[in-house]
Order: sequence, then structure tokens, then C-alpha cells
Amino acid sequence: MAQAPKSKTRPLVDPTTAQAIVSGRCGDPFGVLGLRERDGKPVLTVFVPGADQVWAITGKTAKTALAPVPDAPGLFAGVLKKAPPYRLRAENAGGAWAFEDPYRFGPVLGELDEYLLGEGTHKRLWQVLGARVMTHEGVQGVHFAVWAPNAMRVSVVGDFNHWNGCQHPMRQRGATGVWEIFIPALGDGTVYKYEIRARDEQILPLKADPVGFGSEHPPRTGSVVRRIDQPHWTDTDWMQDRATRHRIDQPISIYEVHLGSWKRADDGARPLSYLELATDLVTYAADMGFTHIELMPITEHPFDGSWGYQPIGMYAPTIRYGTPDEFRAFIDAAHGRGIGVLLDWVPGHFPTDVHGLGQFDGTALYEHEDPREGFHQDWNTLIYNYGRAEVSNYLISNALYWLEEYHMDGLRVDAVASMLYRDYSRADGQWVPNKDGGRENLEAIDLLHRMNITTYGEVPGIVTIAEESTSFPGVSRAVDQGGLGFGYKWNMGWMNDTLSYIQKDPVHRKHHHHQMTFGLHYAWSENFILPISHDEVVHGKGSMLEKMPGSGDEKFANLRAYYGYMWAHPGKKLLFMGCEFAQGAEWNHDKSLDWHLLDHPQHAGMQRLVRDLNTLYRATPALHVNDTRPEGFEWLEPNDAENSVFAFTRRGNDGDPLVVVALNMTPVERTGYRLGFPAAGHWDEVLNTDAAIYGGKNHGNMGGVETQATPWHGQKQSAPVTLPALSAVIFRQR
Repeated sequence: MAQAPKSKTRPLVDPTTAQAIVSGRCGDPFGVLGLRERDGKPVLTVFVPGADQVWAITGKTAKTALAPVPDAPGLFAGVLKKAPPYRLRAENAGGAWAFEDPYRFGPVLGELDEYLLGEGTHKRLWQVLGARVMTHEGVQGVHFAVWAPNAMRVSVVGDFNHWNGCQHPMRQRGATGVWEIFIPALGDGTVYKYEIRARDEQILPLKADPVGFGSEHPPRTGSVVRRIDQPHWTDTDWMQDRATRHRIDQPISIYEVHLGSWKRADDGARPLSYLELATDLVTYAADMGFTHIELMPITEHPFDGSWGYQPIGMYAPTIRYGTPDEFRAFIDAAHGRGIGVLLDWVPGHFPTDVHGLGQFDGTALYEHEDPREGFHQDWNTLIYNYGRAEVSNYLISNALYWLEEYHMDGLRVDAVASMLYRDYSRADGQWVPNKDGGRENLEAIDLLHRMNITTYGEVPGIVTIAEESTSFPGVSRAVDQGGLGFGYKWNMGWMNDTLSYIQKDPVHRKHHHHQMTFGLHYAWSENFILPISHDEVVHGKGSMLEKMPGSGDEKFANLRAYYGYMWAHPGKKLLFMGCEFAQGAEWNHDKSLDWHLLDHPQHAGMQRLVRDLNTLYRATPALHVNDTRPEGFEWLEPNDAENSVFAFTRRGNDGDPLVVVALNMTPVERTGYRLGFPAAGHWDEVLNTDAAIYGGKNHGNMGGVETQATPWHGQKQSAPVTLPALSAVIFRQR
């Protein structure tokens, strides 16, 4: 009689599944690893590459040996004898180690997070994505979460797992496209990246965390775990008061700075740290009378020569000058001295470095697939797909992140014009029209609307500023009034016109007189900032001093007169570092400014002039209250091209002393030049760019002038004044 065949015991781990785990091809590791019920038994499966033996420790002493899974090196499984929780112990020839199993922990992200992530409306993305130090289910560790919807498998890799992408594959959170894992025992300072296996089975170059809070020092490109949940701020008074400082009727004078080259230590060998800048730069900016420091991008970037304008770590302050906490200390110190800090923010493009956002999960995830929409020809960079909900959410949340987590007082948004137009810097046939057949980038416009609505709505007292070089309407008009919603806009037209004028030989200026007056035709169309930025002193353009015609003292006199015009002209002010003391050479991001020039009287005089201009501007309501309103300005003499003389009145609120400004843009002194005044009485000469203390010849109207009842320049009062050669003279009503 034949015997019945013996029943085969089903293996604890399916062989195909086991191979998927050890080869890094399992898209659902939490369905296999950890403790799972199988045939009514609590089966524990763990992957510990390099281990010879593994045990599960339950209770105080209970120990269950896990058996190696056949043909799957590093994979162990066994049936637990006692109920969890459990810990693991492993041994090999090198010794023994105990650790927590990441696959015994439940998800960190909740249902609401999952819903908002899927919808692309999570305002504070950094609170759910990135690498966050936390305590989860009673255990200390780091929670990692990243958006990669088209990946087959995503793993966290680092020194902690020998950069083995098979060891810590993550849990996919449904339709959100987000992957997450909690890894116990890791903490602040852990270096990590993501290894992503694309749908076509290809393993991509290791990716930095798009929401990483820290980075390695370039040229290394790993993300670094940094705590952002324990800030120490002492700026409560500033934060409560700053909304007042950003109003259009307040003085705003901005010092634009590249932190790596403002001043260098150790004989130029290294840039100052955030902590050193908290003392040196903040003290200097306060002494110079600036109201704000604007930082060229400090979001982490791989290439020094991009000056930060090709960022990869959008959520990480660059490690070049210190840690995130030290960066906070810099901002806190500035606030303590009454100085706001603005961040140059770059949502217009990102670099193609393989560890960055490009083809992040093997597909055009953050960028457009079509290079006519997704590639910047000017900068060899990629363009965000603003129409994708998750991408716009990423950027809007990033703007909010810097304002909330780092107490930034505002954002200067870079290259807005490149975002607004689909045909920006493109020839016919190289761009894709919008849904209506037009050139406007409707998705980018919507992004900017929502960014401004969100930041102004969520963070009281901040300001946003657009670098926008076209005549796009309503850039600084509220969104509900049909505008883009920015607080201010750079006046690129004023800058281009006046720089073109001031570079001309004075003998030719009378033929270009309108370049100095044209800006007043549109001065009230936006809330303008007058910018002399880093872009004007690089790439062969020469320094501000080099731009000036003439030689020797005439160059300085031209520049002093130009600054006098800039500070007296309607509009808030922005000046790039080094321009305040007439840096002689073009800016070089690899070296310090030429501070030694201050040993020369002309350079020291220029510095003193800018300090005094800031002081006068801030202390004189007529020079700032109506910076953006026509009632604060009246031409006295806009048409004296033959003499290259300009004159105008500035007004503040009713009762504020009036100001009269006159400029002589030729090297010929105008003595006895009759100037109209809007009121009778004595007018003090409160600033003269030809004063000896600034390096001038000290010609002018010492003691001021007394008006006469002689109508002139459309005014009932006038007085003969001296307009020194190449000078700006400012009178204030006594």
C-alpha cells in the first residue's frame, strides 16, 4: 500500500520575496520585514547585512534566535516566543551589537498629512518631509520622508548602513507618492542621501534631500540631519514692531551682501562665520545706517561661482559659514541692533547636478519634461513645473519656512521676469504658449499670487520684493486688486537709465538729460526700490567707481553726486557691499572686499557720505514718507539740459520740513544759480557731496540760504545758490 506524501512546511519567507529584499527590489518592505503574522504565528523577518547570527530580545531576558533565510544573505527569520516589543542583537566575527528594528515602528505621517500632501496644499511641508529628529513610540531617532511618486523603491543611505540601499527601504504612503521610515538611534549630524530605484529598475545617482535642513560642506553633497525644533530667539520686540518698518512711508535702505566675500579672516583664507558676521557685519551695517541686510542666496548650493543662484538645498542654510543654529544667531543679532534681514530667494530655476532635483525619481518630477518649458538656456538650469500641485506646494512652503523658522524679515525674489513669460529669452519656436495661446506663464503667476497671499497671511510684518525687469502691471499691487502681491519691486528701468547717463562724459550729458528724469514718469506705478546690486559690478561692467568718467578726483565726485541723487530720489534704496566706499575693482566672490582702501581719504569720504545719506534719509520724513506717492515730489528744474542741472522738491506729511535738491552733473561750478524754493525763509544746506569730509573741495552754501520774493522755477520764492562741480546739494527748510 502506497504511503501518503509528506506535507511540506511553508518557508517563513517566500523565496521570491526574500530575493527582492536582499537585491533592493522590494517596493513594499514593510509588508515583509518586521513582525508579521503568518499561518497564525508571529514571524519576525529582519535584514542585517554582514551578520552571522541574529536574535530577537523580548521582555527582559527572553531571546529568540532567528534563522538565516536560504539563498538570501543577511536575511533572518523566526517565530517569536513572546509578544513584542522586541529589540535585535546581531553578531559576526567583528563583535556583537544591539539595535532597534526600524520595521517594528508604525507610520509617523498621519491621515491629515497624507491628505494635504496628496492635494499639494500642506503649507508647512518641512514639518512632515525631510529628516526630523524625534521620539516615536518611545524611541529616539530620525524620521525620513521624501516625495518620489514614480520610484519603484526608495532607501535612506549613509555611513550608518554603509551606503547600502538594500538595508533601509522606505514605506510608501499610498497615492501621495511620499516614502517614509523612522530609523532609531540616528540623530543630529547624521549624513544621508536617498537611493532611488526607478520604475525601469535603474538605480539613480544618490539624491540629496529636497527638504533637507542641512548639507555637507561642498564639494561633498550629502544631506545632514539638523534639528530645527529648538530655536533660541531674543528678538520678540523686533518681531512685534517690524511691520511698521516695512510700510511704504518708512525709510528702507538695504545693504546687499555676499557673505563669503564681504570680509575674510585668516589673511583672506576663509570667509567669516555666521557668528563672526553676527558681530562684524551687523555692527558695520548698523553704524552705516542701513535698515536692512539683504543676503545673496544662502540656500545650499554646490558651486561657489553661482553665488547661490543655483540652489539645491532649498531648506538648508549653507554650511560654508556655520550651522543652522549659528545662522539663526546671526539673524537674532541683527534684530537686536534694529536691522532686518532679507533673503534672496530663487524659485525660478535649479541646477542640473545629479544629486539634485532633476529627474529626481527617474522622471521629470520637479521640472517640465519638454525643454522648451523646463530648461533655461541662459543659465543651463532646469525650470520648476509650477503647474504641478506638489511642486508649487514645495516652493510656497519653502518661502514660509524661511520666514517662520529663521525669522527672515522678507524675501527678495530673484528673476521674476523669467518666471512670468514663457518666451523669456527664447526665439520663436523655442517656447510653448499657454492654454490661451499667450506668452504669460499662468502657472508661475498663480504660484507668485499664492506665495504672497500665504506669506503675508501667515507671517505678520514680513515683506516680499520682486526683481522684475519688465513692465508687467501691478507687481507690487495686492492680489485682490489684480496685482502679483509683492510689497516692493526693484526699479530696473531707473537703474539702467541713470547708470547709462552717469557713465557718459559730462560734455555729452546734455544730450541724454532725459535719462535722469524719465523715471519720474512711472515712479508711482509701483512701490519701487532703487537698486545698485551685485549685477552692476561684475562680468566686465566694472565697479561703480570704474564706471565714472574722468580721472582721479572727478571719478569720486561723479559717484558722490550719483549717490546724492539716488538717496534724494523717490524710492527705497539698495546698495551692494563695497559700493559704499567706492571699491576700485569689480566684485570677486573668492576674495574679501578691499577694505584697505579706507586708508585713502577719498574712499573713506565716500563711506562717510553713504553713512550720512542714510542718516539724513532716515531722519527726514520728506525724503521717505512719500517715496511711492506723487504728492511727495515736484520738479523745480527738469529741463536745464544745457547746464546738466536738475532740481526738485521732496515733501513728507503736512508740517514736515520740506526738502529741495539740486544737482550739477558737469565739472563746471554754477555760482549764483537761481533756485526756486517752495516756501520763504531760511533753508539749511544739510548735505553737500562736495564737502571736504567726503573728499570734495568744500564749495557750497555753508550756513544755508535765505530765500527772496523772486518767483523762479514756478515758485514764489528763490535764492541764488552755489552748485559745486559734479555735486548734489540738499537743502532742508528750517
